Amino acid sequence: MGLNNSELPKLGFLYLDHVLRFFDHSNFRGWPNKIETVTYHWKNDKTRFINEVKRKKIDVLIGNIPATAYETFREIARALPNVRFVPSMDTQFSNKSKENVTRFSWKYNLPIPKTYVYYNRENADAFLKKTAFPKIVKKSYGPSNYGGYFVHKVDSYKEAKDLYQEKKYHPMYFQDFVPMEADIRVMLIGHKPVCAFWRRAPEGEWLTNTSQGGSMDYMDVPKHVLDLAVKVSKAAKAEYWACDIAYGKDGKVRILECATAFAAFPYIRDWIGQYLMWSLSEGRFRKPHMPMFNWEELGKIDSSLLRTMRHVAFGKYSESYDGEFYGNKKKMYGKEKVYLHKLDEVYKVHDIKARTEEEWPSEKWNYQDRFPLKSIKSMKVLNSSSIDAEVTAEISGDEASGKIEISKKELKEVLTSVDGIGKKKVNKIFDEYNKKEIIGILDQEPKILTQIKGITKKATDQLSKIWSDFIKSKEG
Repeated sequence: MGLNNSELPKLGFLYLDHVLRFFDHSNFRGWPNKIETVTYHWKNDKTRFINEVKRKKIDVLIGNIPATAYETFREIARALPNVRFVPSMDTQFSNKSKENVTRFSWKYNLPIPKTYVYYNRENADAFLKKTAFPKIVKKSYGPSNYGGYFVHKVDSYKEAKDLYQEKKYHPMYFQDFVPMEADIRVMLIGHKPVCAFWRRAPEGEWLTNTSQGGSMDYMDVPKHVLDLAVKVSKAAKAEYWACDIAYGKDGKVRILECATAFAAFPYIRDWIGQYLMWSLSEGRFRKPHMPMFNWEELGKIDSSLLRTMRHVAFGKYSESYDGEFYGNKKKMYGKEKVYLHKLDEVYKVHDIKARTEEEWPSEKWNYQDRFPLKSIKSMKVLNSSSIDAEVTAEISGDEASGKIEISKKELKEVLTSVDGIGKKKVNKIFDEYNKKEIIGILDQEPKILTQIKGITKKATDQLSKIWSDFIKSKEG
C-alpha cells in the first residue's frame, strides 16, 4: 500500500541564510530516498536558486518563508510550476504581515479585534483625532515572533501621534483594545489540534508574551477555542498551523495571530514530518497518532526535558488490553464528559492536497511594496491620492476598478439593487465611507459592509455577484 521508493516524490528542504531552520533530516526519519537541501542566499540569488531546484529535480520543497523574502518566493514559485511548496505560498500569506492576517480574516469572516490599516498618514491622523482610546498599535510587516516588543498600547491621540513619529511604522496598523483574560496558542497538524496552552499576563499588565513576564499552562483549553483554530486552519488549507486566540473578558474569542512559522518543541516538528511522509507517500508511512489533550500530560514535564524529547509516539486505544491511559480517561468536552479517544474522531487528521490556483496573488495583495513610504524623514507616501481610505480598510477605489468611471448615482443603484439594502442603508454606507472606499470594498471584500447596522452577510454575498456583473458590463 502506498508508493514504492521509485514512485515517491523527491523532497527538498528550503533553507535561507541567517534564518533558523524549522525542519531537518531527523524530522523525516525513515524516508528511504535522499532529501536534498537548497539554500537561498538573498540579494540576487533568485535565478541561481530556481536553477538548483530544477537541476536537483525536486518535486516538493518544504520550509517556511520569512516575511522579508515572501514576495521573492512568490516569483520563485511561479517559475517552478511543477514544484509543490509546503506550506503553499497562499497558506504562508499570513506569515508576511499582520495586515495579511487581517485581510485573511476578513475574507473568511473570522473574528478579530476591530482593525484599522492606513497607508495614507493624513487620513490616519484625522481618524485618530476623533476615535476612542485605548488602541493597540502594532508593527505590521516583518518577523512573526515579536515577543511583544513591537506591540504598544496607546491611551490618547497624543500618545499615538508621538509613537508613530518615533517608530515610523508603515502601514499604520492598529486595533481596538480588547481586555483579555488570557490568550491561547493552538498548534495544528492536518487541521487537528496537537498542542494548546494558555498565556496569561502578569498582574496589572496586558501583554501575555512569556518574554514579557507572562505565564503559561496547558490545562482545560475550551472546546470553542479549539473549534475556532480548526476553522482558521481549514480556511488557510494548512498542512501545519498555529493560532493565537484572545480570550476576552467579554466572553468572546478573537484571532490575534496565525501563521505556519511558530516556535514548536522538536517532537511536534517530528509529528509534522511524519504527517508529511504519510501524506506524500499516499499512506505508505504511518500517520502519527496525536491524541486529543495529549498536551495536558506532556505539559506536566519540565520544559528543559520537553526541548530534548524526540519522536514521541502514542498507541491508539484498543479494547484488547487493560490500563491504557487514553482509553480510560474522560474529559469535559463542551457540556459533557467524554472518553479522550472518542475525540480523535471529532478532530480528525486531514490529508492536505497541493493547491492548483493562487488565492492571494501579489499583483492585488502586495500593498506593502506598492505603497511604500517615500522617505522616513518626510513620512510622505507614494501615490497617496490613490490610497485615500477611512476606518476599517485601506482600499484603493481607483486600483480596484482600473480607469473605469463610476458615478455616485451608479454606485447607489448597484447598492439598492440588493435585497435588504434600501436608501437608508445606502445613506449609512456613504456616511461611513467615501465613493473611492466603497468601490474598493465592493471589488475586494464586500463583507466589510456587514459592519453597517442592518446589512447581512447574505446581502453582501448577493452584492458581490451584482458588482462583478456590473464591472463586466462597464468593461464591455
